[in-house]
Amino acid sequence: MAAVCQVLGTSPGFGHSISHSHVRTKRRFDPNIQRKRYWVPSLGRHVRLNVSVRGIRTIDRRGIDAVVAEILARGEKV
Repeated sequence: MAAVCQVLGTSPGFGHSISHSHVRTKRRFDPNIQRKRYWVPSLGRHVRLNVSVRGIRTIDRRGIDAVVAEILARGEKV
């Protein structure tokens, strides 16, 4: 599963792990991606979305219909 939120577009950040001896190695900061199933009344069916926890809060605020309409307008498949 790709670590990208379908609602917000949040993707991994990159940086360094720094050890006690201050040796730096590359690492990834992945967003908290969850696979959620939502009922969308406007489509009359369930959709599965890969969303970050912040994306879930966005869906709670704006409503699933508005968010799915925006995703479809971008040309993404749901």
